[in-house]
Amino acid sequence: MQALAWLDYTFASAPIWAWLLFLTVVIALMVFDLGVLNKTDHEIEIKESLWLSAGYIAIALLFGGWIWWQFGESSAIDYYTGFLVEKSLSMDNVFVFALIFGFLKIPRIYQYRVLVWGIIAALILRAIFIGAGAALIAQFSWILWFFGAFLLITGVKMLFTKENDNQSFAENPLLKWMNRHMKITNEFHGNRFWVTLIDPKTSKLTRFYTPLFVALILVNAADIIFAVDSVPAIFAITQDPFIVYTSNIFAILGLRALYFALAAMIHRFHYLKYALALILILVGAKIILMMLGIKIPAVIALGLTLAILIGGIVYSLWRTKTDDPNRSDLATN
Repeated sequence: MQALAWLDYTFASAPIWAWLLFLTVVIALMVFDLGVLNKTDHEIEIKESLWLSAGYIAIALLFGGWIWWQFGESSAIDYYTGFLVEKSLSMDNVFVFALIFGFLKIPRIYQYRVLVWGIIAALILRAIFIGAGAALIAQFSWILWFFGAFLLITGVKMLFTKENDNQSFAENPLLKWMNRHMKITNEFHGNRFWVTLIDPKTSKLTRFYTPLFVALILVNAADIIFAVDSVPAIFAITQDPFIVYTSNIFAILGLRALYFALAAMIHRFHYLKYALALILILVGAKIILMMLGIKIPAVIALGLTLAILIGGIVYSLWRTKTDDPNRSDLATN
């Protein structure tokens, strides 16, 4: 019964036809991406990455315009703010994705396929996180205090914690578990996630998982970890599950496309984490103030978020203008 109540609350935030329209758009984008643009595996160059990302952003902005037309200005501004916050925080994922691909030596030609298939899992996992969060807030409004405090602490910690550039996945618990409990081959078999091979120990045909599958699992595990920050952050903007979920997913879709451009310039965004930390502090403070009866207008929240993000990008590019571009090319193999 609780599960049914959770689903009812989540989907009741918008007409069922609005949900169906959104899912239709997302599925169409995925089919076009995988079935047309990337029907055959190829290395995504920076120019293609930027054009593809621009297309996703344009569609996301148009969807926001449709929300404005159907649900009003307030909902649209919340959508755009949520999209910008999620887009900003998700940029940190790029560094982790680059580390995963570099550690597993995933060829560039297969990286995009891993990221796109990871979106399917992200669609389901984010729906669970957002639906559960919305239901909890509806029943226990005090949980927003926890969200606000968590985001403030996380932002302050990120602001003063030094980044470990030599981070390795060798000691990753999930990777260790997979190595112990799964048959994993070190060889790549095209773009396949698993293959049937003769097990040298048993001389029987056995399913073996390729490094691409390992990368897919680690990428989605990273998505879950980052959702712990980003989902509470977007609830600082609105508690409407439809606005939260649609802005979240459109930001994730575009990030995958932008990955190759960002990964190629990863050494230029070393200081971007400070802007992301400030955004977390901003949205955490927004929740606390809201709970105290002080509401920051959505337009101001959108403007501040945009200013912090642009400021962080400009500052990072300025500070790294003389850096060696080959210092940290994690995504190239």
